[in-house]
Order: sequence, then structure tokens, then C-alpha cells
Amino acid sequence: MKLGIYVAIAENGVIGREGGLPWRLSTDLKRFKADTMGKPIVVGRKTWESFPRRPLPGRLNIVVTRDKTFRAEGAEVVGSLADAIALATARARCMSGVDEICLVGGGEIYRDALPLADRLHVTHVLAEVDGDTRFPEIDPEIWQVVSSLDVPAGEKDSHATRYTVYERRADVH
Repeated sequence: MKLGIYVAIAENGVIGREGGLPWRLSTDLKRFKADTMGKPIVVGRKTWESFPRRPLPGRLNIVVTRDKTFRAEGAEVVGSLADAIALATARARCMSGVDEICLVGGGEIYRDALPLADRLHVTHVLAEVDGDTRFPEIDPEIWQVVSSLDVPAGEKDSHATRYTVYERRADVH
């Protein structure tokens, strides 16, 4: 089972501000929905709580939290990223055509998952924005670009983007 990180990153590395997203990217959200539909998604508790609509429909939602009393209606709750990956892998075996677990944030999940990930689905937001959460630098010695598409800002988008897929280099483990 492949591990894919899905993230939008500003030019200055920002991915979040005050528990939310510092941009509006309707076009990108539609692509994200299409790309993750039917797959397990793993999300940290703070990111889960930032979703305007929970759970994300059409996907197995798994929330990672250290809070043993936390409950998330419509999602499964686990205590660690390792537990989330194990659960998602087990559940995905029963799901038709699923070959990827989608890691969708936030900052802590990304930091812990980056050394484990096989693929990065990155929406590069073509702007510098203020924020308090950043994504680690994508090291070109570890990650290679396999596709890239410039996406102009649509009428409901605050910024133009570049959607880039990176894969871990075969000689790097």
C-alpha cells in the first residue's frame, strides 16, 4: 500500500494559519476530492476539527490523536500515525481498487509521515502568505517530480497554483 501526502504549500512553506487554511482554492479542493475519493484518509485531530464538513464523504476517515477520550463521529480514532497506517492498510484490503493511503494533515502528521511516504501530491500556492504552520522542505535528493501542471486561479480561487506529484527516488530509503 502506497503512502501519499496531500498538501498545499505557499512559496514560503506555509500550510496553515490559526487552525485553518490561509487561502481559498475551490479548484484545488475539487481535484483533492476526486483524487482521494474511495481511499482511506489519515488526519490529525486539529485538522479534523478544522473541516467545515466532517467526515469527508466517500472516504474512510481516520483521526490521529493522543487524547484517549476523543470521539469523531463518522471516523475511526487511533492514538498514533503507525496505528492509523496499520488500520488504513487493513481496511483498504477490503476496498476495491485502493492502492494508496492519503495523509492529509496537519503539520505534525506531515512531519512524522514524510520519512515514510512514497508520493507527495503538492499544490504549490504561487504566493507568499502569512501563517503559523509550515511544511518541511522537499529535498530534491529524496524526491523527484513525476508530473506538474500549472493551474490558473479560477473565479473562486485566491491564488494560482502548480499541482506537482513527487515520488521518492528509488535509491533513497
